[in-house]
Amino acid sequence: MSLEPLIPNRLDDEKSALVVLDQTLLPGEVVYRALHTTEEICHAIKTLQVRGAPAIGVAAGYGAYLGAKAAPEESFDAFYGYFSAVRDALAASRPTAVNLFWALNRMDKKVLSMKEAPIPAIKAALKEESLAIHREDIAQNKAISEYGLSLLKPGDGILTHCNAGPIATSEYGTALGPILLGQEKGYGFKVFADETRPLLQGARLTAFELHRAGVDVTLICDNMASMVMKNGWVQACLVGCDRVAANGDVANKIGTSGVAILAKHYGIPFYVLGPTTTIDLDCPTGADIPIEQRDPEEIRSLWYEKPMAPRCKMFNPAFDVTDHELIAGIITEKGIARPPYSESLRKLFE
Repeated sequence: MSLEPLIPNRLDDEKSALVVLDQTLLPGEVVYRALHTTEEICHAIKTLQVRGAPAIGVAAGYGAYLGAKAAPEESFDAFYGYFSAVRDALAASRPTAVNLFWALNRMDKKVLSMKEAPIPAIKAALKEESLAIHREDIAQNKAISEYGLSLLKPGDGILTHCNAGPIATSEYGTALGPILLGQEKGYGFKVFADETRPLLQGARLTAFELHRAGVDVTLICDNMASMVMKNGWVQACLVGCDRVAANGDVANKIGTSGVAILAKHYGIPFYVLGPTTTIDLDCPTGADIPIEQRDPEEIRSLWYEKPMAPRCKMFNPAFDVTDHELIAGIITEKGIARPPYSESLRKLFE
């Protein structure tokens, strides 16, 4: 069932817009939205119309350019003041995914490196930088997919949590990249997709993407992962990541750490896949990663005609942290990092 690819982010420079796939409407509707203002782009990131760490980074790059495009040109100080306000607004849209800050810092450095240049030249350079961020993400995802596929065998059963496919990144994706590349090569993987409560990224997005690509995918509730592992149906777990600490601890969608603990118990390798832009060497351990707290009503009433629980206390963190000791390998575009991660992750940047 191979169909036209879904593109999470696209620059429409002629209309000064970032065109995004509204992921909150999937799988029922495929709707693209043209975002013209910084406020609209921030809202799209906060409300998960744009989601997935790499896709957020790409959106931030385009958002920074579009904000700069509207900035005044009478002086560098006036331009940079306007640009800085755009940068800070985008940075405040979500706290956990490090790609957001990486992209904005990259755009900021480009501006500061051209302080003596005419403002129109700076704007043109920012456009090229935002496009370069997108191109590089596509290339990174392909390399990650190839490294990940090297760890798998035809016919393997694979369990994944949340969504780290093309709509969360660019083209192949990260955690879904080896699966989709393997599908092209006839590997015949059998995939189990956790539904990923409470936002159901696994059910709404991963199962949708894999089914659309013709992959043999089985949707399961999060609390069924142990059973499919115990049955011997899973030979590897593949997940994405929103931030990797210097010691190899990984922040990813809530529930990921539980999958890693189960995999360890059943002797199944648990792999994390993401670009090196997701690695934060300035963050010593997972305890230093800020964890976004979301509206508790997502648990109680988001997918229900009527609320399905009383107005009791609720706890709704968007992410959890998986201890590095549970991770068999961190797969990047530069290769596969193995324990001890405090050494192998730094070597990726040498």
